[in-house]
Amino acid sequence: MLESWRWFGPQDPVTLSHARQAGAHGIVTALHHLYDGRVWTPDDIAERMALVRNAGMVWSVCESIPVNSAIKLRNENWRRYVDAWKQSLANLGKGGVPVVCYNFMPVVDWTRTNLLYPTPVGGLALRFDMIDFIAYDAFVLKRPGAEAGYEGALVEAARKRLEGMSEHDVETLERNIIAGLPGGEDSYTRETIRRHITSFDDLSDDDMRSNLVEFLKEVVPVAVENNVRLAIHPDDPPFSLFGLPRVVSKTEDLDVLLAAVDHTANGITLCAGSYGSRHGNDVVAIADRFAERIHFAHLRNVSKEPDGSFIESEHLAGDVNMVSLISVLRREERRRAASGRTDSVIPMRPDHGHLLIDDQTKKVNPGYSCIGRLKGLAELRGVIAAVDQLDVQAA
Repeated sequence: MLESWRWFGPQDPVTLSHARQAGAHGIVTALHHLYDGRVWTPDDIAERMALVRNAGMVWSVCESIPVNSAIKLRNENWRRYVDAWKQSLANLGKGGVPVVCYNFMPVVDWTRTNLLYPTPVGGLALRFDMIDFIAYDAFVLKRPGAEAGYEGALVEAARKRLEGMSEHDVETLERNIIAGLPGGEDSYTRETIRRHITSFDDLSDDDMRSNLVEFLKEVVPVAVENNVRLAIHPDDPPFSLFGLPRVVSKTEDLDVLLAAVDHTANGITLCAGSYGSRHGNDVVAIADRFAERIHFAHLRNVSKEPDGSFIESEHLAGDVNMVSLISVLRREERRRAASGRTDSVIPMRPDHGHLLIDDQTKKVNPGYSCIGRLKGLAELRGVIAAVDQLDVQAA
């Protein structure tokens, strides 16, 4: 596997040098300063590529070209934005970027309610608390119909939770949910997110799925022509937020999307933490079922709770059996190599990481501090080495 590291560009407090010292060989990055729907030019891409190469690494994955809401809604501006997306994709391929990760989440990207949740050993983790989210959705944002979309007991728990919150607590919760996390496309105020949610009112799950399939029909041929592998990221968390449709959350969703445009270039990002956040998802089984279409792996872990809440665990703890998952991925790499596929090495990165030691005193991107990810990458590297040794002995 190609050990990679997410980097948010020259403004990232965790530098390329830090990534290299952590043992990464690949860099996962995007032109985050150009997230307004414009075409990423060959010069833009070459400049970023040179920074990565000069640091002694390769640009292994673009994460992500943002998919504008007009594409998800397939409204009157759809053609303008999809054409720009296709041109950026072509330019990335011509510039030497082999994999493009993207997502199709409406309005909000990856979402957490607490960015500094204390762990038993003194670290700080990311957490999604369902009761906090309902409290915000139903009683702060006051989205029409929100209460009816949740179980009554959860709504009452949320009401009581909000009563115990200070104004500062509510402001922090709102900022965590709607102000935008690293790599996300949009940042909102309370009024702007209300309007944006409303724009999706008439869109069903089937409509959203159909719009995604139409998008794939447009972009997969461009990926094939330019030697790029597309890797759709699952919804995070993989269930509806704000009553919005989310259609990349479970096995059945992937069956539909991969069959709709049946080409190897139409693939997935196997995000263990995202798929692992949904009750009923077996991440190892998902990896095994769709192994030949996995073009990128996010290796992180979560511990779920019955009400839908979850905390991001240490990489080798939590609900996902990371040893079994890595065994599936290494087996797929060997199969690809034996069949002559040129993409036999799957890029992976330690996704997120606890805020540890003196990183707690620094300004860092939530989930993307240095020490927590370094620890995660070292642990994953050890699992890979152990899995490989056991396979050698078994042979």
